[in-house]
Amino acid sequence: MYYHASPTKTLQLLIPHTSNHGVPLLYLTQKRENTLPYLSNAVELYGKRSGRFPTGPYHKWASYGFTAQGILRLEEYYPNAVEETYKGIPGYIYTVESHKNIKKQQDIPDAFTSEYPMIPVSCEYIPDAYEAILAAAREGKITIQRYEEISDSKRQWIEVSVRQQLKETNRAEYQAFLKEKFTFLQE
Repeated sequence: MYYHASPTKTLQLLIPHTSNHGVPLLYLTQKRENTLPYLSNAVELYGKRSGRFPTGPYHKWASYGFTAQGILRLEEYYPNAVEETYKGIPGYIYTVESHKNIKKQQDIPDAFTSEYPMIPVSCEYIPDAYEAILAAAREGKITIQRYEEISDSKRQWIEVSVRQQLKETNRAEYQAFLKEKFTFLQE
């Protein structure tokens, strides 16, 4: 079985979409808990909540990595990012069966893609993504690295990375998000 997260209810067909990589793909995982970061997008929330960018498309944002054991590690790149991004946000986790068109994604553990649409066999409603993330963390299925726990070297990497992304992007909503969330950009 494979899992896919969406904010949209009652999808009858999961369709590949173009993400930050520029290629239309349907993203899947074999671990249900690995879909949780995709139930919300911090850039989209910023755009809608600020009223500056009420409609998309939006730059995709999910700051995570993996432990040596392959467990998803949700990382806060700015204070309270996890709660701010996921608290009170509902969504859906769709399940699809194995299929020959599903291919392993080489750069992300337990991740797969399909260039073709897939028919879901089930759909699970998630009333609050933040509570689902906390439950998965309590069960040891994911970890959360809070902003306060990030090492100095990781903070330096975040600063360099964010400054580089700000220079390279031409997306107004993403530029505004970065400037709002990363105070070191105002220095």
